[in-house]
Amino acid sequence: MSNLIIRKVAVLGAGVMGAQIAAHLINAKVPVLLFDLPAKEGPKNGIALKAIENLKKLSPAPFGVKDDAQYIQPANYDDDIEKLAECDVVIEAIAERMDWKHDLYKKVAPHIGANAIFATNTSGLSITALSEGFSDELKARFCGVHFFNPPRYMHLVELIPTATTRPEILDQLETFLTSVVGKGVVRAKDTPNFIANRVGVFSILAVIAEAGKFGLRFDEVDDLTGARLGRAKSATFRTADVVGLDTMAHVIKTMQDTLPDDPFLPVYETPAVLAELVKKGALGQKSGAGFYRKEGKAIKVLDPKTGEYVDGGGKADEIVGRILKRPAAERLKLLRETQHPQAQFLWSIFRDVFHYIAVHLESIADNARDVDLAIRWGFGWNEGPFEGWQTAGWKQVAEWVQQDIAEGKALANTPLPSWVLEGAVADKGGVHTAEGSWSPATKTFVPRSSLDVYKKQVFRAPLVGETGADPKTYGKTLFETDAVRAWVDDRAGEDDVLIVSFKSKMNTIGPAVIEGLTKAIELAEKEYQGLVVWQPTSLKLGTPGGPFSAGANLEEAMPAFMMGGAKGIGPFVKSFQQGMLRVKYANVPVVAAISGIALGGGCELALHSAKRVAHIESYLGLVEVGVGLVPAGGGLKEAALRAAEAASQVGATNDLLKFVQKSFENAAMAKVSSSALDARAMGYLKPSDTIVFNVFELLDVAKKEARALAAAGYRAPLRATQVPVAGRSAISTIKASLVNMRDGRFISDHDFLIASRIAEAVCGGDVEAGSLVDEEWLLQLERRAFVELLGTQKTQERIMGMLQTGKPVRN
Repeated sequence: MSNLIIRKVAVLGAGVMGAQIAAHLINAKVPVLLFDLPAKEGPKNGIALKAIENLKKLSPAPFGVKDDAQYIQPANYDDDIEKLAECDVVIEAIAERMDWKHDLYKKVAPHIGANAIFATNTSGLSITALSEGFSDELKARFCGVHFFNPPRYMHLVELIPTATTRPEILDQLETFLTSVVGKGVVRAKDTPNFIANRVGVFSILAVIAEAGKFGLRFDEVDDLTGARLGRAKSATFRTADVVGLDTMAHVIKTMQDTLPDDPFLPVYETPAVLAELVKKGALGQKSGAGFYRKEGKAIKVLDPKTGEYVDGGGKADEIVGRILKRPAAERLKLLRETQHPQAQFLWSIFRDVFHYIAVHLESIADNARDVDLAIRWGFGWNEGPFEGWQTAGWKQVAEWVQQDIAEGKALANTPLPSWVLEGAVADKGGVHTAEGSWSPATKTFVPRSSLDVYKKQVFRAPLVGETGADPKTYGKTLFETDAVRAWVDDRAGEDDVLIVSFKSKMNTIGPAVIEGLTKAIELAEKEYQGLVVWQPTSLKLGTPGGPFSAGANLEEAMPAFMMGGAKGIGPFVKSFQQGMLRVKYANVPVVAAISGIALGGGCELALHSAKRVAHIESYLGLVEVGVGLVPAGGGLKEAALRAAEAASQVGATNDLLKFVQKSFENAAMAKVSSSALDARAMGYLKPSDTIVFNVFELLDVAKKEARALAAAGYRAPLRATQVPVAGRSAISTIKASLVNMRDGRFISDHDFLIASRIAEAVCGGDVEAGSLVDEEWLLQLERRAFVELLGTQKTQERIMGMLQTGKPVRN
């Protein structure tokens, strides 16, 4: 397959989706032209410029770093249409109106480059119908590419070909979307609403129908259909409010208008409560009211009987909550047999979705895997609907569903397809097997895509029933303890880099992890090119990513504190620091493969590594202030070293304060990066560190970076023995601003004490400005401050509060 070099992308339409797609392409360093209509007043690019400005205010943030908005190039169809010829991909993202899209296509088609891919970001319109009127040559380069909102965070992109789309176009676009943009690509058939919205919206409609049947409140339903089922916390009605009730009504209308022969057509009727809310302009979160309304600090929920908002708080009944904690097969059996309305409701919504996906699989997707991944990645379910069915016992559940259909309890009277009940699927106990996932059209189990881009994914998104590699046991284990596993990928050519993975909760770092990490470094120095620290939890089901490490394991340190008081913790802190130094001065490169959170000690481990490879959604920070402590694993020491290095590069060692100021603020305010790009701006990642966009490629890239460092003759840095520090004058300057904050009651007395200790550590202590110190001096300052603070009552209150509630105590 030839390379597709994407030099520039045009996005047509600066609305909510178009602008955010453009922003995420900029995150991925892809130059973007953002087109919209010429403004009637002011600058011609006014509409696009306003959209770009608005991107900076959105939450969650579309950009990894807000200032990158400057790189989107605004454009309008009058002045800039000829620039389309410079673009290798053109993505149309205007409103969901077939006539508007066709009008735009007539205008832009003559200007699209001869080899450019043309794609529409429609969420449900027919791609084939949209391509009517194109030349045969343009039709061959046209397809659907459906991003989910918000595009930066939602892993799913649906790729929808027409009968005339060239296969190599799809392969090239899938490769680009997977590796460069970091998405999970699912190929959908050109049917209304494709896969995720078709199944996801049906699921919501089924919930609304069954909730009405069993007389359940909206907040009660949300408690039942969210985290308890391994789905998004926003569950059903909160999700609808976030998406926008007008948007949801539009998607439902698409199903009404385009699926007249669907046996589930009556279910596609717009629910009366939804129609009424839209009519009133209560469109959900964007209008301030929908199924829920915020009144002051209280969240009120709509009572559909009265149309009034009432106090929330509806919950799952205790007996139903207990049932939901049972294993899958037992759970479904108990829900079906328990007469409690909540249990009957839950069984009904499981049955309705199983029925629907079985009936529609052949028409909407190539195979069952694409349905499951689309729902997991697009709707935030921890397991797809086919996976849930298979886990609960394929044959038994199929019989129950068929029985309900026969008894008129289901939402449609169409029977299950024959392949569900007999033949290969029934014999294998489900749709996912070692050979692949079931395709009704070919009557075979279809294997995963073999595109070259997936060779970079050592572990692909796992599915129940598949025999994919388990990251916790894969490869050859060299040694394993209760705290760590050291292993290699034992495929030929891949076994030259040692990998160490933590086994502690949230991958926290205690003495046992330090010991295992040290042992792994010793082994790597003897026999391997390098060492990669990578956590299997970065492949979490549902939404991929993290945690790399939540920091030092405070619980593991508590026995030493109980026996010896604050001073008893000294040896724990020193061993942690020595572990970090062992990472830094290893004779082979240690590469930290980061995704998700890298906080406190986890951030310090990253700082001491030879190189960092970070997934775009990585959140780094020194957050010890939250438990009343200072970073003491060498994080502040590294800040002082980096400040000295930066100052010496510009000959400014006489003004070190401005070089440590940012690091001081990061630690004193417990700032956490909003992305890997932000972590680079904050100084936690270096410009030379690598940022990857697809978390499934993280391990492969980290191993390659370790090999590259080794091949370039890697040597550990020389130990710093003469580090110029900012000294007591800088400490006094920082403390002066802290006094103002304390006296203005912006911070407490204890916050003042902690921040003062951080200032002393990053500035090198009570010495003259420019004094030369070594690493051990800086580490001692950290240790001393840590132990001193641990001895205070207010820090102990913060630690106990965090351990008991998981939330910081303000005192």
